[in-house]
Amino acid sequence: MSDSDKYPADSGRRRFVKGVVGGATLAGVGTTGAAAINSATSSTGTGGGPTQAYAIENTAGPAPRGMPQIPIEIDDEGYIRGVWPEVQTVTQNGVEVDLALTEDYQGTGVTYSQDWFQYCGVQTYEGLNPTYESDNYFRSDSGGYDWQSETYSSGDRLNVNDFDEYETWGNGIGRAGIGMPATGTWRSEGAENTMPIQVLRSTRIEEAAQDNEWLAASTDQGVIAWLNKCTHFCCVPGYKQAASSATFGGENGVYCQCHQSVYDPFSIVQTLFTALPRPSE
Repeated sequence: MSDSDKYPADSGRRRFVKGVVGGATLAGVGTTGAAAINSATSSTGTGGGPTQAYAIENTAGPAPRGMPQIPIEIDDEGYIRGVWPEVQTVTQNGVEVDLALTEDYQGTGVTYSQDWFQYCGVQTYEGLNPTYESDNYFRSDSGGYDWQSETYSSGDRLNVNDFDEYETWGNGIGRAGIGMPATGTWRSEGAENTMPIQVLRSTRIEEAAQDNEWLAASTDQGVIAWLNKCTHFCCVPGYKQAASSATFGGENGVYCQCHQSVYDPFSIVQTLFTALPRPSE
């Protein structure tokens, strides 16, 4: 079995940037079914249950799966925001509840829902309430990188035009020129708990999106984003932020210093997991 085929069919994992295997056809397999199963398996709370999501691939360490991707869009002024699924009222376990769910995201056949982010306690965050009031823009945190600290104050919206060195950027960790990152928050204005995100602009993503339906719909101008919560013990990893990452082969990827899990932001895979229900109001 080759490396590109190393995931068995029943594992729920699929490689999409490195060796695209089926595009939208594979992307849609089971997603609508999983949404239907959710309502039958969640006895309390909102959403949850078997969930298929797109994620940046976990390639090393104890993390059980990748971190979920956040589809993005860029407005006319260059500001980057995460797309929140459509809010709809459904009957779940005999009770009407609000869910954020888009069954056919931009015609890709992918079911995109809030369940993608319901793990590691995030399901209890205010920002995961489907009707939480937010403009959905990504906002800089205190700045995980020198360029970011020099460009933004905490709370400023991230703008694609500030990533203009993305073809050459480097910080002495791993190879330069493969992507320019920033850290931030999403749907967290005025909230007690903040949802950490990471944004990366890369020519690799631009190129991959040219012949991949999902990436074409979920990225823009080479910008990709994900919820930055390690799926192992919920730490906050970093892309090219730890010099020690080279010891574990993570110098060109996203590395979690807690237990040495490594993620590849250039390999977007489909992952299957059990999302936790959001507590009832």
